[in-house]
Amino acid sequence: MRPVFYIAALTAFLNAATTQAAEPATAPEFIDTFAKIFGEHPGIRKGHAKGFCVAGDFKGEGAAQTYSSSMLFSGDTYPLLGRFSMAGGNPKAAENSRSPRGLALQIKLNNGELQHFALLSTPVFGAKDPESFLGLLKTLIPGPDGKPDLAKVAAYRAAHPDTQAQAKYLADTAPPASYASTPYFGLHSFMLSNNTGQQQAVRWQLQPVDGVKGLTAAEIAAKPTEFLQQRLAERLKQGPVQFKLELVLAEAGDNLLDPSVQWPASRKTLQAGVVTLRSQGDNACDNINFDPNVLSAGISPSTDPILAMRSAAYAISFGKRLTGH
Repeated sequence: MRPVFYIAALTAFLNAATTQAAEPATAPEFIDTFAKIFGEHPGIRKGHAKGFCVAGDFKGEGAAQTYSSSMLFSGDTYPLLGRFSMAGGNPKAAENSRSPRGLALQIKLNNGELQHFALLSTPVFGAKDPESFLGLLKTLIPGPDGKPDLAKVAAYRAAHPDTQAQAKYLADTAPPASYASTPYFGLHSFMLSNNTGQQQAVRWQLQPVDGVKGLTAAEIAAKPTEFLQQRLAERLKQGPVQFKLELVLAEAGDNLLDPSVQWPASRKTLQAGVVTLRSQGDNACDNINFDPNVLSAGISPSTDPILAMRSAAYAISFGKRLTGH
């Protein structure tokens, strides 16, 4: 990622944090809180601890060049590595649980640039800003009995309406039957710039070509099982798994800073490319830090403070993982 993006991301977070009534949340606090919730797992990612690597390629659509000069949309085919994962810091997370699924991608452009995508299977994030999200996480820290106080969690959500939308989506939507049969959402807003300097705010999402399929009620109620990696392996034997990259174009008045708010369904959506997954990637992702602020020229981050926070938190997690902590 170019240095200007790091500077812009960190500056955005610092400016946003100073306007909060609560004490500004810090990246180390998130890492420490995750450890209190999920325990210490040396050498494992602090977030999205359970997952596996995939490999494939990306081909952009020329129509997106109207909005961005990024080589991502040149129409060339670029190699990618990706990682499917369960949300949270539990490396043994139940795969039939009502929690988000993740998909992170690193695409290597032929000019040496990288483009990252970090997406969730929910169309909204769990809170509006770092402070609200950290407060929610702290209510999930287990008590002496090893379980969180659900009354405390409910009271926090009632006092912080921004934490309710994702929880409602998870309660109303069946967990994915396969990593290949769920949509993934970028959650944050990003800015596209074209060759004339015009800018367009967007959010991106991946739609599965296989269609959307959730677990049955019986599968959700069953004891925790391991099936997601096996199902993807079986699906790949039939041929590549594909997702369509869509850009949702913001209009005047759309909230660019709050990932807990979904834009209206009437917003124009542009197909911008196809992600093709061809195989599992073994250990190829182990040394990749899927920071969502790693962006190619022609794409830049918005000033969403949670997006900015992710760079710092990911960097700490990455450093701990590589040093076996």
